[in-house]
Amino acid sequence: MLTIRTDLAVEAHQLWRRQAGENAALPGVAAGQEALEGLPVTHVEILDETGAQALGKPVGRYYTLDVSALWRREEDAPRRCAQAAAKLLAPLLPEEGPILVAGLGNRAMTPDALGPLTADHLLVTRHLGELLPGLRPVAALAAGVLGDTGVEAAEWIRGTAERIHPVAVVAVDALAAGDLDRLCSSVQISDAGLIPGSGVGNHRKALTEEVLGVPVISVGVPTVVDAATVAVHILEEAGKPPEDCAALRGRGSKLFVTPDGIDRQIRELSAVLARGVSLALQPGLAYEDLEALLA
Repeated sequence: MLTIRTDLAVEAHQLWRRQAGENAALPGVAAGQEALEGLPVTHVEILDETGAQALGKPVGRYYTLDVSALWRREEDAPRRCAQAAAKLLAPLLPEEGPILVAGLGNRAMTPDALGPLTADHLLVTRHLGELLPGLRPVAALAAGVLGDTGVEAAEWIRGTAERIHPVAVVAVDALAAGDLDRLCSSVQISDAGLIPGSGVGNHRKALTEEVLGVPVISVGVPTVVDAATVAVHILEEAGKPPEDCAALRGRGSKLFVTPDGIDRQIRELSAVLARGVSLALQPGLAYEDLEALLA
């Protein structure tokens, strides 16, 4: 049987239900749906180790926001997506105190550049305390990748956190999906921390409260899908499901697919995420205020 690689808890839950039956109840997991700013939101809460083992994800809350309205060019979609992301993120954060936002990934590789580009667009305020005392102190870090720096992202972030003492870390990263329709169209927000590279089999040191000493909130968008999974989907749509899914791994076991418009999509998504994170961190600002400050 083919193992579907995904960083999304909602997909892991759907895969479990597909195998166990749509009406089956999964102990240790609660799920539901709602709408924010006219956009669909699915939430999966992993309550205990039973649920964590079943879905292969840590205990925590996982919210998946559908931002496909951006690509349908719906009216006011960037603002609606940013405000919906802010509404999901804000309750997961401590109400007061400085925040460190870490943009993870390799800006030289477009599908992996979401984190660094989001950090570039963020409203950074830690150095403006005396000038703008009404704003929450926010610092941003684009840590780079181990292959370029020789330093793990977790080491960069832990070292910075030890100096500036944030009350929480917001980690922004590109993810892997198991469904083509979710590429660049879903935002996952979670309070369970993050293991960079896990979706593509390149596990790095975990970013969790146990490692950093403060809560870690992750914000991610799937930008790649495993090629073997793509092959299965295409065959199923053609009415020819493969008899041996595992045989599709072969030489393509480390091959990943990304949309042809990924350059434009990453640029737009990073701006939307930065505004969503900034709105969550600065509840006194309206979207229009933020646009003026970042112009």
